[in-house]
Amino acid sequence: MDAKHKHVAVSVYQKAKKGNYYCGDSYFYKETDDAFICALADGLGSGELAKESSQAVMDVIEKFPALEVESIIKKCNDALLGKRGVVLGILRIDFTHQIYSYSSIGNIGVITLERGGKRQRNIPLAGYLAGYTRKLKVTRGDVKPGMIFLLFSDGVSERRLSLKHTNSHDIHLITEQYKELYGQSREDDTTLIAMEYN
Repeated sequence: MDAKHKHVAVSVYQKAKKGNYYCGDSYFYKETDDAFICALADGLGSGELAKESSQAVMDVIEKFPALEVESIIKKCNDALLGKRGVVLGILRIDFTHQIYSYSSIGNIGVITLERGGKRQRNIPLAGYLAGYTRKLKVTRGDVKPGMIFLLFSDGVSERRLSLKHTNSHDIHLITEQYKELYGQSREDDTTLIAMEYN
């Protein structure tokens, strides 16, 4: 699935674990005049209960897209009381201040790619959200034209997101190549979201 907004282009590849009808991963993205937000949650386990938890988190983010990353995560955490936990990654780009911020809890990967080949991999916080207060880590930086952000669940092998596949700086090509090369070997729910800031 591809979408083009005023500032951020998005390309998504998602598939449920082999043999499952429900994908335990849920994602949401939205661009407003002031900012862009994208979130990806993977419910613990797989199937319908995992989907229920990850979707509960997306419903919260859809209600509060204008909040800062820390505030959104706290609200998501509250929504998980009595449900299965989730691992979660959130990216927010502030157009006014030209700053990006992201946070990742558990095994949601975040990679930033700049023109010229600079590549940075986020080290997520260990654990998961499950309704209990926890420490957060938010990474911030200046956003530059042509910058690409990759947000992905643990069904995506980071090794497979090699330089060869991401050097093209074409987000549609990144998700298409991943689908073609690795789309059949799904041992887990798989979601890869590629975003380009223009």
